[in-house]
Amino acid sequence: MSSELPEYYFRVRENGAFVFKVDTQNRHRRIEMDQIAVVNTKNGDIKAHGDRTLSNQDMAAISDWLAERQELLSAREVDDILRAVDTLNHTAHWVQTRAEDHHLEMVTDSLLMAMHDLRTLLVRKKAERLMRED
Repeated sequence: MSSELPEYYFRVRENGAFVFKVDTQNRHRRIEMDQIAVVNTKNGDIKAHGDRTLSNQDMAAISDWLAERQELLSAREVDDILRAVDTLNHTAHWVQTRAEDHHLEMVTDSLLMAMHDLRTLLVRKKAERLMRED
């Protein structure tokens, strides 16, 4: 573990993070974290906490974290979709080899509706992309 603490700590939450400035240079030699901002990863909003004014250094650190976080979340989202493809393949194998009638009765309608919805969207988006290429 590194002996140097970061200058900023980002407490991740569902749509972003709370940003804290880390202070170890106090008379008690304790780690203190002072909340300075709230970040929204969905829309990129950075809001100072309370009456605080964010310095250029604060904004640069938060903006860098935000860009890295958005890239990470985007990569995770694509990975989740690729896992869904694997799950669909596993599901097809299960249906073909092990599913019993009562199992199929439980899942068929839900699966068919979800797959129809997904197929409709994928076909429409592909058509839109092909039309833009022309």
